[in-house]
Amino acid sequence: MSKIPRGLPRRASISIHLKVLKMAIEINEDNIKQGLLGLVLALVEIIVETLKHQAVRRMEGGSLTDEEVERLGRTLKELDQAVEAIKDDYGIKECVRSVREGLDSSLNGILTQVPVIMASETARKVAASA
Repeated sequence: MSKIPRGLPRRASISIHLKVLKMAIEINEDNIKQGLLGLVLALVEIIVETLKHQAVRRMEGGSLTDEEVERLGRTLKELDQAVEAIKDDYGIKECVRSVREGLDSSLNGILTQVPVIMASETARKVAASA
């Protein structure tokens, strides 16, 4: 990550390059709060989606009572509504969408490399044991 130089002009921009994700985030003094909130909400959305997938697996596995399913459904719905309300209140729907697209694209790129990495690791182990 880049260090923030001291004594920047008031309207200076800073680029942070996330090498692993191959993604650049442009931050300037005018939009730092919106950008940070957009990033946080994008991460919250990802966590909520993960919770939803886990809830579905638990429901399909039969490990939840009817009352727990109802409570879980209400809670996830309230989380969705709260995130949407924050995005509306701060006018950052587009910012969150943009961050999500960048994160999703980067993650898809990483995930497509997993089979290649696994095959390479398997080949290395086979060669080492031969």
